[in-house]
Amino acid sequence: MLNSEELAVLEREIVSCRRCPRLVAWREQVAREKRASFEDEVYWGRPVPGFGDPEAGIIVFGLAPAAHGANRTGRFFTGDRSGDFLFASLHRTGLANKPVSRSKCDGLRLSGLWISAAVRCAPPQNRPTPDERDACLPYAARELELLDAKVVVCLGAFAWDAALRMLGKKPKPKFAHGAECSVGSLLLVGCYHPSQQNTFTGVLTPEMLDTILKRALELSGETTREGDDLVG
Repeated sequence: MLNSEELAVLEREIVSCRRCPRLVAWREQVAREKRASFEDEVYWGRPVPGFGDPEAGIIVFGLAPAAHGANRTGRFFTGDRSGDFLFASLHRTGLANKPVSRSKCDGLRLSGLWISAAVRCAPPQNRPTPDERDACLPYAARELELLDAKVVVCLGAFAWDAALRMLGKKPKPKFAHGAECSVGSLLLVGCYHPSQQNTFTGVLTPEMLDTILKRALELSGETTREGDDLVG
């Protein structure tokens, strides 16, 4: 498929990116020093490309790679607690073939879904600067052009604001869990981020996340399926 080839070209561009010196230095420092529990692993330590179904009608749009999650494994939400919460819900709603993802080679497949983020490198304190966000957003914009998605589920206020900025929506509607916003042919849906800060305190429950994903399926007209041609 043509868009699969173009997505692969974009992936190579993203992975080789060194636009933001602060982020390059941090991601590589984390990859060298590692967390003690992962000391025997080889960290990815590079920008993280999006992944999933090239025919996706839904995009899950996050903030940035976790320092010891995607910056270690090379795949968004793979190998961290936020991902455990997210993939369990994706599995329950038929968008993923497995409820847990630990590595890029674990056989996870997404159906009708693509996972991406506003920023592709792990930032210090999980806080990219506005300049770093703006330097990275063109990658997400190009993904949107290639994917023909109908719905973008924005995980948290940062992703919501970044998506609206990327799409040129003014004035920006306020972020809220369950908020919906139409921008051209796209529908944005707001969702609390599945961070431990939210999931451990009950701000975001499994039922709440399931409801958002079911709503995205409804809005996109997607029917979950098992695909053989999935990237990731």
